[in-house]
Amino acid sequence: MDLNRKHKVSLRGASSGEISRDALLAKVSQERELRSYARRANAAAIYLQRVWRSYVVRKKAAIELRDEWESSLSCRSDTLTKSWVSSRVLRPFLFFIRSLSVHHQKIQARDILCMQTCFKILLESINSNDQGYNFCSLTVGTFEESKTWGCQTRKLVSLCSFLLTECNYSHERIKDVLGVNALVLRILIVLTDPKNWKIVTKDNFQDAETAGRMVLQFIGSCNSGYYIAVRRYIKTLTTHTEERLLITTSAVTLALRPFHARQPAFVDDNQPDTNLAVEEFVSLILTIPHLSCYLPNALIRALKHKSILMPSFHTILILRDKILTRISEIEVSEKQSCTMEIPSVGWAIGNIISLATVSETEFMDPQESNPEMYYVLYVHVIVTLADSLLSRVENFGIQDVHLDFEATSDETEKGKNSAKISFVELLRPVCQQWHLAKLLAASGKDICVISDKGPSTSSAKGSKTLELFDIARFYSCMLRIFCVLNPVVGPLPVLNMLSFCPGYIVSLWSSLESVILPENGSSTADDSSHGPVKTSWNTRSPSEKKLKHLKDDGVNKWVNLLNKFSGKSPGPQEPVECTSDQPGSSQVEGSTDDVWDVETLRGGPVGISNDVACLLHLFCATYAHLLVVLDDIQFYEKQVPFLLEKQRRIASVLNTLVYNGLLRGTGPENRQLMDSAIRCLHLLYERDCRHPFCPSALWLSPGRTSRPPIAFAARTHEVLPASDVFTSPSMGSVITITPHVFPFEERVHVFREFISMDKASRKMAGEVDAPGARSIEIVVRRGHVVEDGFQQLNSIGSRLKSSIHVSFVNESGLPEAGLDYGGLSKEFLTDITKAAFATDYGLFSQTTTSDRLLVPSPSARHLENGIQMIEFLGRIVGKALYEGILLDYSFSHVFIQKLLGRYSFIDELSGLDPELYRNLMYIKQYDGDLKELCLDFTVTEEFCGKMSIIELKPGGKDISVTNENKMQYIHAMADYKLNRQIVPFSNAFYRGLTDLISPAWLKLFNAHEFNQLLSGGNHDIDVDDLRRNTKYTGGYSDSSRTIKIFWEVMKGFEPSERCMLLKFVTSCSRAPLLGFKYLQPTFIIHKVSCDTSLWAAIGGQDVERLPSASTCYNTLKLPTYKRASTMREKLLYAINSNAGFELS
Repeated sequence: MDLNRKHKVSLRGASSGEISRDALLAKVSQERELRSYARRANAAAIYLQRVWRSYVVRKKAAIELRDEWESSLSCRSDTLTKSWVSSRVLRPFLFFIRSLSVHHQKIQARDILCMQTCFKILLESINSNDQGYNFCSLTVGTFEESKTWGCQTRKLVSLCSFLLTECNYSHERIKDVLGVNALVLRILIVLTDPKNWKIVTKDNFQDAETAGRMVLQFIGSCNSGYYIAVRRYIKTLTTHTEERLLITTSAVTLALRPFHARQPAFVDDNQPDTNLAVEEFVSLILTIPHLSCYLPNALIRALKHKSILMPSFHTILILRDKILTRISEIEVSEKQSCTMEIPSVGWAIGNIISLATVSETEFMDPQESNPEMYYVLYVHVIVTLADSLLSRVENFGIQDVHLDFEATSDETEKGKNSAKISFVELLRPVCQQWHLAKLLAASGKDICVISDKGPSTSSAKGSKTLELFDIARFYSCMLRIFCVLNPVVGPLPVLNMLSFCPGYIVSLWSSLESVILPENGSSTADDSSHGPVKTSWNTRSPSEKKLKHLKDDGVNKWVNLLNKFSGKSPGPQEPVECTSDQPGSSQVEGSTDDVWDVETLRGGPVGISNDVACLLHLFCATYAHLLVVLDDIQFYEKQVPFLLEKQRRIASVLNTLVYNGLLRGTGPENRQLMDSAIRCLHLLYERDCRHPFCPSALWLSPGRTSRPPIAFAARTHEVLPASDVFTSPSMGSVITITPHVFPFEERVHVFREFISMDKASRKMAGEVDAPGARSIEIVVRRGHVVEDGFQQLNSIGSRLKSSIHVSFVNESGLPEAGLDYGGLSKEFLTDITKAAFATDYGLFSQTTTSDRLLVPSPSARHLENGIQMIEFLGRIVGKALYEGILLDYSFSHVFIQKLLGRYSFIDELSGLDPELYRNLMYIKQYDGDLKELCLDFTVTEEFCGKMSIIELKPGGKDISVTNENKMQYIHAMADYKLNRQIVPFSNAFYRGLTDLISPAWLKLFNAHEFNQLLSGGNHDIDVDDLRRNTKYTGGYSDSSRTIKIFWEVMKGFEPSERCMLLKFVTSCSRAPLLGFKYLQPTFIIHKVSCDTSLWAAIGGQDVERLPSASTCYNTLKLPTYKRASTMREKLLYAINSNAGFELS
């Protein structure tokens, strides 16, 4: 029975008590981890108990030792020795003070008394002439004594570091802490200066100096914590520095002592001092915010001494990565946020500049025998630190950083030490001309300095020259720093210095031109010297040959700049010449547009070296700043600072750079270069638009072969995010920023494509369901077109994009017959603009120039609903642009500049008020005493016989115009006329216009092109184009005899007569920009049958009826004339009668 059961197999599976193999292994592993955790917990508990028992025992022993120490000192004998000072006084003191105070980071009152007692005894000992009592004599004793002395001195340094960190105003015993701090610092000052030890002789001086050097090396190491303590101490200082003057002076003096202790490894006097103390000093002291604000003048002079700055410069260049890493670690430990305050490397830049360049006479140490090396190191150090700073702040940004960074925490303190200093003020020396002059004087000289390849090559020497690119990179970094850290004012202080330094911008361009345009440059070298320049553009650093070429060709120009500070003329002047599409004979030979496409810049900023990029950034920023204040007389007549030929080259360089940079995309590191290049390019282009000096082919050249289809360009423009303009390569960014590289006709196509896309999107959104749906019905009286239109359409805003159905009411009050299929709405837009833009209506006036352009009238503000009416007219103009309806009006360029979001400058006043412009130029050049003219800072306006006085500046009526402030008066008057006076009207018109037309669409055009977009093309029409796009009704066809005669007469008209005929039919004298194909409605010639009697026909008489027109439908009602002379006579009579329907 048992045998049978043995062979039975259960079909129910495993029992509930059995587990699988994997579960068993998991259970065993879990139990093993629990046992391991229990062992670790037990070990940790034992360790904690051991530490606690050790702490209790040490504290108990320290208390007992302190009691014994105090009692032993109270009953000390008169016979004192150095051993007693070391073993009975200093040794127990250091033990219990470290156990009871340092480890607890807290000072008790009893501990302060012990410190005072110990330090007084120690100070008495080291000042003693008795060698047996002097504590310093241990250094020249036995090895054990010397070792003991060194150990105890190092512990004193650590104690001093602790005491410095406790020197804050929140401490309850601050006066006592300051007292013991002064004592211990005095002791350490003596102990680290063996030359002043009273026990030193010639025989034992070497041993004493060795001991002192070992202490200094410990102070300079990280283990001492001394530089961290000094950093924290200085950062707690306020304007109350008198009570801490002794401590501050002693602490900084002790921090500088290690600079003079040579390391044994350096046996060559020409080697730089790169000991640990220099690293700590650079990382911890030079990065203190507003360092020079807290220190007395004596310490400032010590910090700027060559023995301090030169080792610091060498260390930064040799151990760049290590220093920058250390600075970052300090920021993390101090919990600084680079997005909320200036990074420490920024303060290092400011402190180095403020220490190295206090004034023109103190740019370097007067005792420096090699000033050129000083300038080389100075420039390279600032550039190295600036690159690190900019890589952080440009990528992450800085918030809440304003112009003034206060360095004082007690703003109510008044006195000589309550000065406030800003971070920007630390950089102020670089904004002085003498700073630039010193650097230029040192450029081009070979100097023996240490290579900055890295720590592994710290002992390698090399020949270093302060190149032109080094100086350019220095100021380029300064511009970028000012832009980021001083957003309110920006780099204006630096740009003011660079722009108005006589001859500087000319020399800057000459050096740049020799690289970018070697074939156009002024260099007389043969073509082979330019070969290396071309081949080096694909790399990020220039080749040696290119640098050599730059040195030979450009250094002398920059150095000779020092001789130009007297303000000599930049060169002979050439008369303003009429430009054409072909470059002049002095330019590069060639008749194609490629002459303006700079080959070396076809890769954009990515394709050029860092040095050239910095040079370009500096030039663009400087010249853009200069162009703002450069008037047309200087630019065109005197041709300062460049001849017009040079101006064309500059424009072609910037045009190519910006176009390719936007098309191919750039990195964040090139954002500042692109910003400055775009600004400079826009200023040159706007000046060319106002007074051409460049051929049109120049602006079109970069995109001549790479322009995309119109629809693609428009759609790319619409979907481009604003934040990706520079970083993402896109044709949309090109259209947004440099639309002038597209021909005007193509931009009009893009504009119409934008409108087509907008209409399609509105249709998809259900705003346009079907013809006639959602249209706006209005009723307008013939004699009150403006008032009725304003009342019914002013409140609908962007809904004006929908179709308008107009019903007119005649003067008798009866509705006019007819349905509006587009013609009546066109007639309404034409009539309302004709009435509202009339000068007698009061909203707009005409300029006194021959163009008679429209500009808002200052009296419009006094009219009822004047500002609202101008806003409404902006919508009407927007409606005309949206529907492609031409209006025969042109606005002043100053007014359009405001609509395009651009600032107007003084030269544009000549197109608005020529008489005022001439008077201001007379004042500018007036040689006599301006007080004789009895002018003040006011302007007088008249309205309805009443005179009102407006002050150009606060209190202007009490400020007389003098020779000293005449430039302020000129710019204040121009600013009022060009900007302040017109801004309320332009803002209102802009609000209305942009309800229908996107601002981005408007920026495709300049002021002149905007007028063309509104009112049509040139003052002549293409008869053949009109004939191809004309429809015939009433029985006429293209082969009709009357029609053939009509086109013959049209070709025989003068251009002005053709324009008058076009205005007679369409109400606008100009043809559509893209041809009559886009005229809405289409041009129509309708047959008017006029039968004549048989005898009249036999007598040679023709039809007597005059032609008429229906402008709302662009229809010419033409009788069936038989002879060309009759048709010419009747057409001229009709178009000169200013009538349309009435002639019927």
